[in-house]
Amino acid sequence: MKKKPSLSIEKLKERTSRTSLTLAFSIFVFVILLAAIALTALGLWLLTKTGVIVDVDGDLRLGQVILFMSLISLIIGGVTAFFSSRLPLRPVNEIINKMNRLASGDFKTRLKFGDTMSAHPAVKELTTSFNTMAEELENTEMLRNDFINAFSHEFKTPIVSITGLANLIESGDLTEEQRVQYARAIREESMRLSAMASNVLNLTKVENQTILTDVSRFNLSEQVRSAVLLLEEKWTSKNIDLQLDFDEFMIEANEEMLKQVWINLIDNAVKFVPRCGTVELEIFETEEELCVKISNTGSEIPPEKQEKIFAKFYQADESHATQGNGIGLAIVKSIVELHNGDVTVSSCDGITSFTVVLPKKQ
Repeated sequence: MKKKPSLSIEKLKERTSRTSLTLAFSIFVFVILLAAIALTALGLWLLTKTGVIVDVDGDLRLGQVILFMSLISLIIGGVTAFFSSRLPLRPVNEIINKMNRLASGDFKTRLKFGDTMSAHPAVKELTTSFNTMAEELENTEMLRNDFINAFSHEFKTPIVSITGLANLIESGDLTEEQRVQYARAIREESMRLSAMASNVLNLTKVENQTILTDVSRFNLSEQVRSAVLLLEEKWTSKNIDLQLDFDEFMIEANEEMLKQVWINLIDNAVKFVPRCGTVELEIFETEEELCVKISNTGSEIPPEKQEKIFAKFYQADESHATQGNGIGLAIVKSIVELHNGDVTVSSCDGITSFTVVLPKKQ
């Protein structure tokens, strides 16, 4: 069996690059030192030539003294520069090491210096920024993994259902009523798959868009009512008390995008409200903004989860007892922010409310 080398080529290159950085820093210090010695020697030579420094006894060989002192200074300065340069470069090497670990996927790595160095404002800012970035990457990675697991489960469930129901229909040993029932179930599961795929595509599209296009003026109140009607089957099946309390309001926005916002928020409210619960929709205005508030009764969202609820892939219901994939609210936030608006959530006293604030004009 061939013996594995003690150092990989990558590690060897890394050490070579670090050594070259140290040498470059040493040479820089050495050149500055050399320039200072040269200027000192030139000054002594000029002082001798102009008669400011005079060889009274004839024993002083000024040229040899200058040369000797210069050589000694160069040797001492060079050695000092090489070893002293390693000290200020140590934090640089530490940063490079941590960044390499971060780039390789080790999101638990954190940057930390000694107490003395950490007290400096610039170093403190660097440390805080690096550690915040690492923490955000770690959280994003955790959410991504959770999303992959949940999304795989969400996709697999309807596919298994469709396959099983299709096999039953194919067998032919069914009553007409059963055939219709199974066909309806296949349609619902297919629509569920389609909705999940559409959400992923919509999120990608919105996140990659930086300029709001296709802005038009339309009736916001009518659009909200249309979204309610689209979800009629869902809220009537739970016998929900739906309360709409608003007048007519006009807005300038991307009509298709805002439609997604109301559908996602109303669907979210219907999903988490208990049977025979209440969902309330309100629209009110300020001088330059319109506010849409969608509230539902039911279980509250803990404060620590409210901060994460708009993040991609995050699901407040960790048990996955309700259908969802952690994309809907991320789409809502992206669309609202693209309209220069804001969306917030509050949850207390058994009522959870999502409030969207949008400018009347773009």
